[in-house]
Amino acid sequence: MSSDARVALVADDDAEIRALVSLRLQRAGYRVVEAGDADTAIRMIGDRAPDVAVLDVMMPGGGLEVAARLREHSECAIVMLSALGGAGDLRRAYDAGADDYVVKPFDARDLVERVERARRGSDARTH
Repeated sequence: MSSDARVALVADDDAEIRALVSLRLQRAGYRVVEAGDADTAIRMIGDRAPDVAVLDVMMPGGGLEVAARLREHSECAIVMLSALGGAGDLRRAYDAGADDYVVKPFDARDLVERVERARRGSDARTH
């Protein structure tokens, strides 16, 4: 994999979901970094935001907090994952800076397509 590969942050406390999402994004050409909680995700962001972030809403520390932190400093694409699918849940995610929201269980192929669509929107905002 080249050093200029797009970077994806996958943050979810469920290791199986993290592995599935990571594998699918790697197959789509991303270099993936993983976190199991919000604190780790925020530390991993460091000085450089990923190109895309797939964040679990209900992971320890809260995915919405990670989304808000990312949005403060970058235009990276943010896709939220959650078992919650109510209108209020979606609104809170979008208010935190999410570009898309995927309800669990999800189709992995559809998730990658939505990540790509969000990334294209993010690229358009930064160029």
